[in-house]
Amino acid sequence: MLTPLPAEEWDDRTRAALESAVPPERRDPESAGNALATLARHPDLAAKFLPFNTYLMEHSTLPPRLRELVILRVAHQHGCAYEWVHHRAIGKMSGLSDADVEAARTGAAAGAFDRLVLTAVDEMHHGSQISLQTWEALGERLDERARMDLIFIAGGYGVLATALNTFGVEPEPWAGQPEFYETY
Repeated sequence: MLTPLPAEEWDDRTRAALESAVPPERRDPESAGNALATLARHPDLAAKFLPFNTYLMEHSTLPPRLRELVILRVAHQHGCAYEWVHHRAIGKMSGLSDADVEAARTGAAAGAFDRLVLTAVDEMHHGSQISLQTWEALGERLDERARMDLIFIAGGYGVLATALNTFGVEPEPWAGQPEFYETY
């Protein structure tokens, strides 16, 4: 398992690797959070992965509510407590209800389109692709770019969940508090 990079090992290169993901005031071992402080152990990897992850979170064409539904389903499928705790709070701020969060866990969403999105994530998880039927049904509400973003969000967060689980990264005590994410 990996622990967050100790404070005495942080340097300018480490902080620069985090610049696409967090503002300057959070590029330190105390406020970066456990995941980023662990990724800081490999600045070259962090410097490449974090801009991609930032795109998925901040610039994706998938609406934020659906993005968070996808991420929560991925977190559940991978048993990733870190992603689940963080994205449950982010999801609530993005418009997910308690029922939506529960649907991400069970796969049984009330709305037909949410069920379709969860089906797409499940198909990717179990077969490494979305079926043509699901792809076309998603196309009734999502354009090609949003569907592509859905795939990369599910895949990117699946890779991240695998890494976080393998490294043993634990959620921070404050992680479930939505008010933190308002200033994140």
